[in-house]
This record gives sequence, C-alpha cells and structure tokens, in this order.
Amino acid sequence: MALLETTDLTRQFGNLVATDDVNLAVEAGEFRSVIGPNGAGKTTLFNLISGALFPTSGTITFAGEDVSRLPPHERVRQGIGRSFQITTVFSGLSVRENVRLAAQSGQRFSPRQRLFHPTDDFPAVEKRVEEVLSQIGLTERADERASALAYGDRRRLEIGLVLATDPRVVLLDEPTAGMSVEETRATMELIDDVLADRTVLLIEHDIDLVMNVSDRITVLNRGRELATGTPAQVAANDEVQAAYLGGVRT
Repeated sequence: MALLETTDLTRQFGNLVATDDVNLAVEAGEFRSVIGPNGAGKTTLFNLISGALFPTSGTITFAGEDVSRLPPHERVRQGIGRSFQITTVFSGLSVRENVRLAAQSGQRFSPRQRLFHPTDDFPAVEKRVEEVLSQIGLTERADERASALAYGDRRRLEIGLVLATDPRVVLLDEPTAGMSVEETRATMELIDDVLADRTVLLIEHDIDLVMNVSDRITVLNRGRELATGTPAQVAANDEVQAAYLGGVRT
C-alpha cells in the first residue's frame, strides 16, 4: 500500500481546473519529483496534499487514512511536512525560536500546559530543537535572529522547521530557487543527509538535478498527469518532450 495516495484529485477555481483527476501513489521511502511547465498544477497539488486547499473532488489518503478534509495543523501531526517556494521563516525570532515553534506544532499539549508552562520548559521539545539545529548546521547561530541569516542559511532553517515536526512525508517546493550552483549543491546534500529516511516529494525547476536525485518522476501538464516513471523512462517519453518543447521548465 502506498504511504501517500491521491485518487481522482481535482481542484477547480471557477472555470479553471488546476488539478484534474490526478492519481498519485508514493511509496514509503521514495524520492518522488513533480515537474511540469508553468501552470501545470504542481503547487496546487502540494497545497491540496498539505491542506492549504481542499479538493473539489477526489481523495487524499495518508497511511491508509482519508485526510482530504483535515486542516493543515492536523496533517502536520499526522506526519505531512512542507516547505514553500518563498521562504517562510519568522524573521524577527531567533533561529532557535523558529525551530522550537515548529517542534511544538507537532505536539499535543493540555490547556494547562499551554497556559502555565514557559515555552522553553518542555524537555522533549528542547531535545528535538537541539537535534535539529545540529542536523542543519546552525547550532552556533541558534541565538541570532533569522533575519541575519544569508539566503542559503534561511533555506537550511526552513528545512529544519519541516524536520522539527518529525514528518513521514516531506513536500519540498523548489528548495533551491534563487540559489547559486554552490548553494544548490549544499542544499541538496543537506536534504540527502537529513531526509534520507523520509518520503520526499520535490517540485524543482532544475531538470538535471531532478534526474539525478529522483527514484520516480511525475510530470503534470495542464493539471493532468502526463507521465510517471523512472528518470530514464520520463526522459524518453515523447509526450513529456512535447510538453516542454518551447516552454520554460519549472
């Protein structure tokens, strides 16, 4: 059984069909990339899986449970984590405070704990914070404001926020967007290191990178699934080549 599965997943905005009967089955431990031309429905698909949007029709199943109508915070607690194309860290908080908030989001506290416990007085949370800071290489900068970080380090922090929720599935929406070649290499090494035991879905514009890191690739075009297969199978697919011909690869 697939860990994450969508069945006939459709989302309409008025007359626009952003995702159209998308059937996705992702196995535990798989590194799956989702590619397609501009407007193919990639980010809408991630929004549906993470709960930022609800489907017009169809279902999303995670670990055998229908999560189609769960709000985002409940999906985080179920084990679905996500980063965004635009960096979404809290710039005014320290690096440590950012990670602590993420670690707390995956916990269930009683009303008494939420009201009367200091935020830094949860040993399990604090242990997780220190583990994540070490994993993403930001321990020495933990007490600096996130706004002081360089762009590449802010991206590292964002991956840390996802990691802090202890997800089983991680959705990464263009994690290397705007990066130099060296920053891209470092970020992908980090992803390979800290998410090696997770199931990963990646949206990425760098096709060479996608071909190198993916177990399987799903290609979307105009909201529909065009092809799914290994990198070699997708690269040899005539329909995929036609969809990209003369277009921007994103």
